[in-house]
Amino acid sequence: MRRAGGRLTVVESLEALHLHFADSIAGTVEANHAVGRPTALILPYGPVGQYPLLRDRMHGGGISMKNCTLFFMDDYADAEGNALDARRPLSFRGAVDSWLQTIDPQLRPKPENVVFPNEANVGGIADSIARAGGIDVCYGGIGIHGHLAFNEPEPGVRDSGPRLVRLNEFTRTINAVRAGVGGDLENFPRQAWTLGMKQCLGARRIELYCRNDRGLDWANTVLRLALLGKPGDDYPVTWVRRHPRCRIVTDRKTAAPPAVRL
Repeated sequence: MRRAGGRLTVVESLEALHLHFADSIAGTVEANHAVGRPTALILPYGPVGQYPLLRDRMHGGGISMKNCTLFFMDDYADAEGNALDARRPLSFRGAVDSWLQTIDPQLRPKPENVVFPNEANVGGIADSIARAGGIDVCYGGIGIHGHLAFNEPEPGVRDSGPRLVRLNEFTRTINAVRAGVGGDLENFPRQAWTLGMKQCLGARRIELYCRNDRGLDWANTVLRLALLGKPGDDYPVTWVRRHPRCRIVTDRKTAAPPAVRL
C-alpha cells in the first residue's frame, strides 16, 4: 500500500477507525466555529460506529452543531420511489433521527439542517448546498462495487446529481447480508435516493472510511481500487483520485492482502 502515498491512513482496528472518524467530524466543526464559520458536511449512514462516539465528544467538549448543515448521502426507497418511512427498519433517516435524539438539545443540529435526499427535495438539494456555502468535507464509506453514496457504476456517473437510482445486485446482496434481514433479497430495497457524485467531488475535502465488518473480508479489494485504480465509471469511487484533498482511512485487517488471491 506504499503506492497510495499520502492518501492513505491506516489505524490499528475497527474501533480506532470509528474514533478517527468521530474526531475528524468534531475537529472540522470546532475549527470552523473558532473562526466564526458555519459548517456544511456530507455524511454517510455506513459506517455508523462513529456516531455514538461523536455524540460523546460533543457532550464532553460542549461541541455544538447548531451552526451545521448535514447532508446525508442517501436513503432507501420503496417500489414506488418514495423514501422509506422513518419508522421502517432499514430507513437511514429513522436511524439518524434516533441518534440525534440522544444528543443534548442545546448541541444537536437544527432539524431543518439535517437533509436526506428524497422525492420531495431532490430537485433543490444542489441549490441548498450552494446556499450553505459549499461542502467543507464529504465523509463517506465505499461500497463493494465502488459506489460513493449510492452512485452505482453507470456511464457519466462522475457528473451525476441527486436522483433516484436502481441498486445493482452486488450492492443489494452485500447490504442484505450485513443488514441482518436473513438474506431476504426478495424484499430488500431495489431503489434509493442519493446525492450525486458531482456533490461529493465538489467538496473542499473528501475523507472516506473503508473497512471490513460483520466478520466479512469484503472491502480489501475495493480499497485498493479506490487508491490505485484508474479513474472511471466502472468503480465510481476511483474518481476521488483526481480530487486535490482526498484521504482514505482504513484498519490493518482491511489494508492486508486477502487470504485467498485469485
